[in-house]
Amino acid sequence: MNKTLNFGALACAITLALAGCSQSSNTTDIGNKSTIKAQTAETYSAKTFFDTTSIMGNSFAPSGDKVLVSSDESGIYNLYEIDINTGDKTQLTNFKGSTYPVRYFPNDERALFTKDSGGNERYHIYVKQLDGSIKDLTPGDETRASFAGFTKDGSQFFITSNQRDAKFMDLYSVDSDNYKVSSVYQNELGLDVGAISPDGRFIALSKNNTNKDSDTYILDTYKKTLKPQLISKHDNPAQYTPETFSADGKYLYYSTDAKGEFSQVWRYELARGNHSPALEDDWDVNFIYFSKSGRYQVSGVNADASTKVTILDTRTGKNVAMPTLPNGNLRSVNFSSDEKTMAFYLNSDTSPSNLFVWQVGDISAKQLTNSLSKEINQNDLVESTIVRFKSFDGLEIPGVLYKPKQASSTNKVAALIWVHGGPGGQSRTGYSAAQQHLVNHGYAIFAVNNRGSSGYGKTFFHLDDKKHGTDDLQDIVYGKKHLQSLDWVDSDKIGIMGGSYGGFMTAAALAFEPEEFKVGINIFGVTNWVRTLNSIPPWWESFKKALYDEMGDPATDGERHRAISPLFHAKNITKPLMVIQGANDPRVLQVESDELVAAVKANGVPVEYVLFDDEGHGFTKKENRISASNAYLNFLDTYLK
Repeated sequence: MNKTLNFGALACAITLALAGCSQSSNTTDIGNKSTIKAQTAETYSAKTFFDTTSIMGNSFAPSGDKVLVSSDESGIYNLYEIDINTGDKTQLTNFKGSTYPVRYFPNDERALFTKDSGGNERYHIYVKQLDGSIKDLTPGDETRASFAGFTKDGSQFFITSNQRDAKFMDLYSVDSDNYKVSSVYQNELGLDVGAISPDGRFIALSKNNTNKDSDTYILDTYKKTLKPQLISKHDNPAQYTPETFSADGKYLYYSTDAKGEFSQVWRYELARGNHSPALEDDWDVNFIYFSKSGRYQVSGVNADASTKVTILDTRTGKNVAMPTLPNGNLRSVNFSSDEKTMAFYLNSDTSPSNLFVWQVGDISAKQLTNSLSKEINQNDLVESTIVRFKSFDGLEIPGVLYKPKQASSTNKVAALIWVHGGPGGQSRTGYSAAQQHLVNHGYAIFAVNNRGSSGYGKTFFHLDDKKHGTDDLQDIVYGKKHLQSLDWVDSDKIGIMGGSYGGFMTAAALAFEPEEFKVGINIFGVTNWVRTLNSIPPWWESFKKALYDEMGDPATDGERHRAISPLFHAKNITKPLMVIQGANDPRVLQVESDELVAAVKANGVPVEYVLFDDEGHGFTKKENRISASNAYLNFLDTYLK
């Protein structure tokens, strides 16, 4: 499902403070009762949980003997290269701000990476040159840029940048030798670059028409007119989003939900203009891409809040037989340029992402990292179950439930409803230090995927359009009622917490359902939709119409926005509140949290406010994630448990 907007949808690195980023789960029946006695588990501090190393990226060097990653082992994400034979890491950068890998150059060991300033989301593209020097390829205080791919021969690469117009991302090519930047396409129509053919000739572009409808275009750069050609003509609203080109450049693969409830992948033959199905499943097909020669096809399906990755050998038409691996789901699969070595991550509820390399066809793979703190016994951590319950109108709502080891019918525990970001996000299975820390200290967590969440079909996804803070809030309330039906939950001790849109839902629950939850933790949540929808970052221009279709246009829906904004109803908040905010947040401005805190304090209600001066919409620095997790636990121990 293509999400039109997700206030909380940054890289997994940024959302580590809030929720897991990956896979693995079990399923349980609605209203399942506990017949298992409480277990014992050692408890660990937030510092120990965040002694866990977060790592991302797996670009192979041209030689194939090392991979480029970003790791926060020093407390800040910086670039490292890992020798695949020894596992030795060499630090490549030492910035004070978080730094994320793009990839090595195809023909030498220069490395591209990206970083912003203090969480302001104005990412620049940098190159670490062979002599160790760093060059900013996209300078400018207001510039926001992203990487769009190399040509197959490596002679040039592509970036998008809003340096010409803050509202629109134009496409540029960059010479790999001298970094000369040339304009390829000026984005006057509000289109977004989706994919570029291996030879650089064809550009696939997308346009958001509404939050239910989008189009895909092909731009042939060999034609002087540079006029994008629409290839997704359709009568009924549907999403069409470019994914990737085939390695030979003959086909564009795109996703669409035009054929049913869930997104499928189709392919478009550039020479003849023919469309044909490529991949479909009983869930959304989330992505597809190919190794350099096209021999290996990698695809992923969002199967009930977990990603299932399939690797197909296109020569044989058979799935690649993987070696025996630890429990967990594959993610971020990548191949060396000769396609003999594969790098990938494994992630589960009880294990953060670990990097593996595998000589394709060998009986075993090599684990290069051990990300979980050595002080933590993995058996003390909790695996989730997928649970469904009926909401106020009979609609079935899914969620991800974590039951503390110490919970039983004779040892009832306090619980939290956890609300994801969005609108249109999804709580998923996978490791989260913040969640496991709270569960480890005896708090059940039920991450409810209320109506409007992605991953459950387009009908479910659109059920909250212009109903935010009403119908979806009732799903959260009924999630609480489900918790109260469990014989191991203390029904009088249930709170709510969430980040971004989930922070809004937390504040809305306290303002509009003031007797339902005992406490709330609002993590950089929207509290004033009137202000937020009038102050969105300029680079969101291309999907502003889709955003307004979902949330309402501030020019015509201001009254409703005011009615659902917790700030204007803060007098109703009577339960203890915690607010967490980043001062540099460009999505949810600090003033949103400042005003809510002041208004609730005026009620004589306990309020705790944690402000990080060096963060934006998410916490990327390890010391801040530790501080936030300690704050959550101390607040809950004081006012809930």
